Amino acid sequence: MRRPVLLTALLLLLAGCSSASPDDGRDGAGHWQPRPGTAWQWQLSGKLDTSVDVPVYDIDGFDHTGATVAGLHEDGRKVICYLSTGAWEDFRPDADRFPKSVLGEGNGWEGERWLDIRATDVLEPLMAERIDMCRDKGFDAVEPDNMDGYKNETGFPLTADDQLRYNRLIARLAHDRGMAVGLKNDLDQIPELVDDFDFAVNEQCAQYGECADNRPFVDADKAVFHVEYELPTERFCAESRELGLSSMQKKYELGVWREAC
Repeated sequence: MRRPVLLTALLLLLAGCSSASPDDGRDGAGHWQPRPGTAWQWQLSGKLDTSVDVPVYDIDGFDHTGATVAGLHEDGRKVICYLSTGAWEDFRPDADRFPKSVLGEGNGWEGERWLDIRATDVLEPLMAERIDMCRDKGFDAVEPDNMDGYKNETGFPLTADDQLRYNRLIARLAHDRGMAVGLKNDLDQIPELVDDFDFAVNEQCAQYGECADNRPFVDADKAVFHVEYELPTERFCAESRELGLSSMQKKYELGVWREAC
């Protein structure tokens, strides 16, 4: 007599499992994995405009509350937590917890300095707390910034191997907390890191003729969230569509304004 009830429950369960939208993919470990071509909004300054009709928002993890994240979820959006993991910022509430020994040269932005990513004994607990904050606010994923210090004048003799170890550490910290994580820029190491990350975030690959370097992510059915600052959309959108990138033009301050492909 209970068989029809069980059968109905099973059918409902299967229906629920098959109703995920194309932008709500999951990898084998259960992390969200956005697919190529997923539209997005990236806003790191100004009052957050939640009216942009896209399925993914990338916003500052420190500047926004769990209520903001919950509101975006109610609107059907996934939300990425922006953090700087490779550079120190003097305006963050935990800035005084970073010892001077790990602070290097400026990275070109006021109040920011490269970190000595070799010092994982110092940095791992600090970054774990930041990623805990993202998790506790309900974010779906982390966008760790400044992940290619070894290619820059940091003040430290960083190597490619140092960068690989650190980037994988950040990916593990996010995954251990049930969140997806994106590889920011670091194009040269994409072939070695594509399996460790769930999506990519790229700046200005069209301006520098590097967009094809993102192919390993697209080939792995993982989104590449891409922006250009200095090129108009007519200069890069055709290539972006061909490659399967999620591309838009933004201004350097990363406010509300966007022009998507």
